[in-house]
Amino acid sequence: MNNDLTYILVTVSGPDRPGITSNLMKVLKDNQIEIYDIGQAVTHGLLSLSFMVGTKGEKKENSGFLKDLLFEAKHMGLNLDFQLVEKNIRNAAEIEKFILTCVSVQNISTEFIHDVSTLLSDNRINIHRIDNVSNEGFNTLEIATTTNKKEIIGDKLKKDLMKLGQMHLVDLAFLKDDIFRRSKRLIVFDMDSTLIQMEVIDELAIAYNVGDKVKKITERAMNGEIDFNHSLIERVALLKGLNSNVLQGILERLPLTPGTEDFIKTVKKLGYKTAIVSGGFTYFANALKEKLGIDYAFANELDIEDKILTGKVKGTIINAEQKALLVDLIAQKEGISLEQVVAIGDGANDLPMLAKAGMGIAFHAKEIVKQKASYHLSHGPMTSILYFLGIPGTHLK
Repeated sequence: MNNDLTYILVTVSGPDRPGITSNLMKVLKDNQIEIYDIGQAVTHGLLSLSFMVGTKGEKKENSGFLKDLLFEAKHMGLNLDFQLVEKNIRNAAEIEKFILTCVSVQNISTEFIHDVSTLLSDNRINIHRIDNVSNEGFNTLEIATTTNKKEIIGDKLKKDLMKLGQMHLVDLAFLKDDIFRRSKRLIVFDMDSTLIQMEVIDELAIAYNVGDKVKKITERAMNGEIDFNHSLIERVALLKGLNSNVLQGILERLPLTPGTEDFIKTVKKLGYKTAIVSGGFTYFANALKEKLGIDYAFANELDIEDKILTGKVKGTIINAEQKALLVDLIAQKEGISLEQVVAIGDGANDLPMLAKAGMGIAFHAKEIVKQKASYHLSHGPMTSILYFLGIPGTHLK
């Protein structure tokens, strides 16, 4: 720090319009005044701009630029104030930056902002900036925060944020603000109860009058109560003798999860690769791959002879471990770091895949999955995830 400098913080406020920053910076440039820090925000059309400058010598000898700034601000219909300050040298090595993304289907309430700001304060996390990133309404906030690296950001904060989100019906993601936050390049989806709003194997079972038996096994498997391989073999065995024509009928009425098509269209326009990695069946995964323009699809293959299900699965079963392995292999094939992968799923067999990815999101998931996954989304449509990726817009329809 130069001890010969006097530091002045200038604050400007008033109606926003193009050219304000440019005009004020021209005054500084013409007076050969160096700037050392700056921050600017616009809330509902009103500007708040502050910048710190350094001047040499006595105050009277350097007051000319302040008069010029005051004149220019008045000319633009703005208020300007200033004060002497001490320059605070921030050690970046000691600071950790995070973005807390808050997404709500309804308008965000005052109570939520109070509760979330209190929670951050209680955890010694400082709010640096708050931005309303909704194109319409007031339902999505990005809260830029800083904390000392010595402070531990652990499971307790995650649980408290989850509890807060459930209380206010707001989905929250506390993301490290680093180079990977906005540089995701691969989205990997589970299929059943994630891309689509059903468990296909349950629908097949209902069509074959063994629905209750299969559904009970499915629920236990998705909650992590029984081994997935065993559960799949047991369920498919109950489908032995089913005519494969039933598959087409179910395919024709597959209900896509709200927001799925818009989400995939958006990320594809931005150059993301997409993949389905499912413990379901290739017949449906491949059809969705074709319909949605997805790049990869991996699932289990039903054994069919003469249009009749044999009750067996062909090849390697896509279980939890295989899902995680496939995420790794797809990323390698695309030359993408795992930090640039987003995995989205709802069941216990998705947990290794969610853990493998740089961002693993439990989407409208079973409770055990929400508790163990790093991130979760429980209230909004699939398009809400775009805000977690730092992609602003109107995504909550």
